[in-house]
Amino acid sequence: MQRVPMTSAGAEALRQELEQLKKVDRPRITAAIAEAREHGDLKENAEYHAAREQQGFCEGRINDIEGKLSNAQIIDITQIARTGKVIFGVTVTIIDVDTDEERVYQIVGDDEADIKKGKLSVNSPIARGLIGREEGDTVQIDTPSGTKEYEIDKVEHL
Repeated sequence: MQRVPMTSAGAEALRQELEQLKKVDRPRITAAIAEAREHGDLKENAEYHAAREQQGFCEGRINDIEGKLSNAQIIDITQIARTGKVIFGVTVTIIDVDTDEERVYQIVGDDEADIKKGKLSVNSPIARGLIGREEGDTVQIDTPSGTKEYEIDKVEHL
């Protein structure tokens, strides 16, 4: 299986979610199933069916997170030499050449991406256009709304 890049912060967030699911949610759901069973006839027992559905979701999510962590290539950007190049994990400040609008993005793995928090998937068109470029470079990136031109203002290893 192919290794998937992930920041150390992203891996830690997944580990915390996994611990929550295993130590809190799973026992709570198991108790809810046991309590619903005590009510008798399982065919028409809505609490039982709801708890079983929650159990399926919880177990699926546990398997999903364990799979992601086992295939993760965790990259700690603070341990990589600063070259001014845009690479996975860096925080990059870009300026829209047409509008002078400044944007700050951290380039992260697919599972960590959250554009509202400034976390840009390494596989997104903007990140693909920035990777390998350096501070001071001007890049043209094809976006759904047309080609945009950005200047790479700053590359930080945060």
